[in-house]
Amino acid sequence: MNDCLFCKIIAGDVPSKKVYEDALCYAFHDIDPQAPTHFLVVPKEHIQSVSAVTEESAPAVGHIFAVIAKLSQELGFAGAGYRVVSNIGEAGQQSVPHLHFHVLAGRDMTWPPG
Repeated sequence: MNDCLFCKIIAGDVPSKKVYEDALCYAFHDIDPQAPTHFLVVPKEHIQSVSAVTEESAPAVGHIFAVIAKLSQELGFAGAGYRVVSNIGEAGQQSVPHLHFHVLAGRDMTWPPG
């Protein structure tokens, strides 16, 4: 998608601080971190949001969660715990219409969020 910020980041047209990349997904640090560790993981395929996930795109989403688990181990925050968040739509505060998962760690997460 030509005007999608995350598609531009994936393509390298917009700079980012990469955490991880493979054939299906790209992870990069959030530009406005809300925790000591805060990065996003996005599918390389443009999917609007969780609401647009289909049976065909579900394997990529499952892969993203496996990558998050792997990174939590490699980056050393799995044991302490962390939060994975996906905002959906305007009321959910989704600011970029490309499926993405925020991974936040390094501090206690309050509940309820927001």
